[in-house]
Amino acid sequence: MNSDRIRDNLLSVHDRIAVAARRVGRRPESVSLVAVTKKWPVELIRPLIEAGARDLGENYPQELWRKVEALADAPGPLRWHLIGHLQGNKARRTLPLVRAIHAVDSLKLLRTLDELAAEFSDPPVVCLQVNTSGEEAKHGWSDDAILADAEAIAACQRIRVVGLMTMAAWGTDAESARPSFVRLRAVRDALAIRSGLALPELSMGMSNDFETAVEEGATLVRVGSALLEGVDA
Repeated sequence: MNSDRIRDNLLSVHDRIAVAARRVGRRPESVSLVAVTKKWPVELIRPLIEAGARDLGENYPQELWRKVEALADAPGPLRWHLIGHLQGNKARRTLPLVRAIHAVDSLKLLRTLDELAAEFSDPPVVCLQVNTSGEEAKHGWSDDAILADAEAIAACQRIRVVGLMTMAAWGTDAESARPSFVRLRAVRDALAIRSGLALPELSMGMSNDFETAVEEGATLVRVGSALLEGVDA
């Protein structure tokens, strides 16, 4: 049955995270799994939640809005994460629904979120997206640009910036993705010094490379397709 397979896949991913963490002397509980449910029908998300998933990630704001409403009766509490691009005109409706926004990709968007955060008692935390692969199709700051914006980033004090996020280059395998993760960690360390922000979170690693990301310091891994292996969708 799909529910059994989803449960087994979730347990397997957690086990793989734990093994990767221990391999480099990290505590497995220092890594959180964000189960990416992009394009999943609600009837498959329910067994995922019943199996214990509480951090759920969506790429598209409109899809997130629909699923938050559809799963309002699910056991929880659920923590929703927006992991894809957010346009400023969708931010106000999105902010009260999510615990974290992973892909804040410009100073303009960060400032918009900072202004909107004043309207909410418990606004989400955010990660800033860095384009470590250099691909033109990807959003995000370059290494140099985000460091140049350190003071302006630190000035946004209503929304809490907790870390950085990246995606490895398209088509890379786990090992060839490693330089992107090493690079993000280095940029995070440099930005923390320049900005004075703690920046404990590194959101990096997906289904094909999350173990490598954990080895390089990921605290949030975004896994979707590995949770659907063998599932009749």
